[in-house]
Amino acid sequence: LILQMNISPVALARIYEEDFKQDMAALKVLPPTVYMRVTDNIPQIISFIKTIIASGQAYATSQGNVYFDVKSWGRRYGVLTTVYPDTQDEAVDTDKRHGKDFALWKAARPQELSWTSPWGKGRPGWHIECSTISSAVFGKQLDIHTGGKDLAFPHHENEIAQCEVYHQCEQWGNYFLHSGHLHVKGSQEKMSKSLKNFITIKDFLKKFSSDQFRMFCLRSRYSSAVEFSDDSMDDAKHLLQAISSFIRDANAYIKGQLVCDPVREDILWERLANTKVTVKAAFADDFDTSRAVAAIMDLIHHGNRQLKAVTKDAGSPRSSVVYGSIISYIEGFFNALGMSFGERQVALGGDNSAVLSNVIDELVRFRAKVRHYALALPEEADAVPMEGAVAAEGAKQEQKEKRQQLIRERKPLLEACDSLRGDLAAFGIHIKVEDSDPLCEIWSLLLKREIPSLAYLSSPGFKVL
Repeated sequence: LILQMNISPVALARIYEEDFKQDMAALKVLPPTVYMRVTDNIPQIISFIKTIIASGQAYATSQGNVYFDVKSWGRRYGVLTTVYPDTQDEAVDTDKRHGKDFALWKAARPQELSWTSPWGKGRPGWHIECSTISSAVFGKQLDIHTGGKDLAFPHHENEIAQCEVYHQCEQWGNYFLHSGHLHVKGSQEKMSKSLKNFITIKDFLKKFSSDQFRMFCLRSRYSSAVEFSDDSMDDAKHLLQAISSFIRDANAYIKGQLVCDPVREDILWERLANTKVTVKAAFADDFDTSRAVAAIMDLIHHGNRQLKAVTKDAGSPRSSVVYGSIISYIEGFFNALGMSFGERQVALGGDNSAVLSNVIDELVRFRAKVRHYALALPEEADAVPMEGAVAAEGAKQEQKEKRQQLIRERKPLLEACDSLRGDLAAFGIHIKVEDSDPLCEIWSLLLKREIPSLAYLSSPGFKVL
């Protein structure tokens, strides 16, 4: 590939690195605090290997290789996967002393990228790269280490051995979270480039959104294998739509836009409290997100049961607080998991969904600017001395007429903003009414009444004259 593209290995690596960053951003994955590259840490890796050799747990060979001596580490090797050095040792047909010994440094092969070291030209082993770089960033201990199940052995096992020798510590990693693999439905093989049974993130996002993928993942334990299919993605999409619909209806109920029969608040408060307990227990049980999401959906089910609209006002008080608390908890739950059901929930589909999301953001910002301009009115003129009472009264009347004229002129702008909001809702894009704007509701009332009297609006309060 390098020869075909006629570029250096470093340049090729940067191309894939930037491609990866773009894919992660499209999936709304937060970037790490720091990016570390193996090629920028070769001196540190060599120093790390030297320390392990000096401790007596590694050896260099005449062929320019360096191996970790697993047997010298004894029963401390295998703490993660219970693979011990004195069992089922395979035949040795290399320059290793023992079959389970693993490479810290590999002698260079012809035309292979290599660096100079005390053992000759070569490159780092797979496991030593991670041990050195993680130690450079986090020091002598990790709290949580993650990776796929296939990395538990030998990668993570060997990382532990290397780091505990280097740092002379009893326990380098406190917790290892090993995730299950993504399978194509009906296949026992994981998705991988080598098997050519994968779908790229860019192709995936042409059909589904990042939130839909998150919901798809949340419905299974992270440690379990997950079957990918259009049906499973559609299920995730329908769950998101149900959540968004409930939040929209509950907000409408709170604002008095949805009239319902009396609500059994005691039942909803109890359901909310039970949901919080269940969710906390689920996350404490090895991050059981599937149970947590099921509890949230059950809460939504019971909330929806009491949001049955009636044809006319029954005259009963609204239970705004309990529904406000439920919405706040649900939004907080999903926000913590990188999903948004607040001001805007987009049910993206079709081609280029990541690009479409950015376009929508710009459109929503443009609407907000137009609306802000339409709501802005001149400040009241400074008070005029009493001796000019007649002149002051005339100026005051002139100011009223001017403000009334501005309201009439800007009415089409506000109506256009409302129309855009309604049109976007038809495509599954819901813009939350700007509750933070104290003028919004007053303007709406004025427009509906065709402005029978002049409204003098000021921030934060208002007066009708």
